[in-house]
Amino acid sequence: MTAAASVACVFAAVWILLLPSPATLRLTAVLRTAPDPSRRSRPPAVIAWLRTTAGALTGRRRDVAKRRAAVIELCDGIAAELTAGRPAAVALIEAARVLPAVPGLPSVIDAAERADDVPAALTEASAAEGCEGLRLLAGCWRIGMDRGGMLASVIEGLAEALRDEQSHREEIALQLAGPRATARLLAGLPALGLGMAAVLGARPLTFLFASLPGALCLSLGLTLDATGLWWTARLARSAERTQ
Repeated sequence: MTAAASVACVFAAVWILLLPSPATLRLTAVLRTAPDPSRRSRPPAVIAWLRTTAGALTGRRRDVAKRRAAVIELCDGIAAELTAGRPAAVALIEAARVLPAVPGLPSVIDAAERADDVPAALTEASAAEGCEGLRLLAGCWRIGMDRGGMLASVIEGLAEALRDEQSHREEIALQLAGPRATARLLAGLPALGLGMAAVLGARPLTFLFASLPGALCLSLGLTLDATGLWWTARLARSAERTQ
């Protein structure tokens, strides 16, 4: 009997030693129940559209800011080249070649290389959003070519004015960040109300989509919500627009 008990104890000890640790068992269970990333459901089409639209708007604002910075850098470069004694056309070409891609700038470089109408090329390039400062540069260029001299100081002053304008625009955008966020929050409150009503058992979706009064309320609510967002964005753009 004692020998049998001893053998049983030995087998039990070997079995316990051969078993994996509890941590290994927990890790195996987690890995087995973890969802496959390739099988995850795609986001709804509306959410995907909102993400795409927000990304496009953010990229557009970033591109506009880069163009404004490039115009300021162009003015600084032209002023520096003129101060160093370079001719006006050469100064423009050298300053423009080191800038990032700006719409219309290659045509300005071509006009300067061919001794063509540089102010006209600058005015045409200023039509792109963010390149409005090129129109002022065209005016300075025309005055400098007509009267001669002082072109470097005039363009340097233009660069300083554009830099101050950009700083003012960024300050306004910072002050408008709060109202814009509040408007977006208010626009999303109706969806929160629908969710709370659904939790309470009121079945708001059935009322909105399965009855004529509900459809009218839904249409009116969506129209007012979209109008509020549009009006807020319009006021923000009017405040950001500098004279």
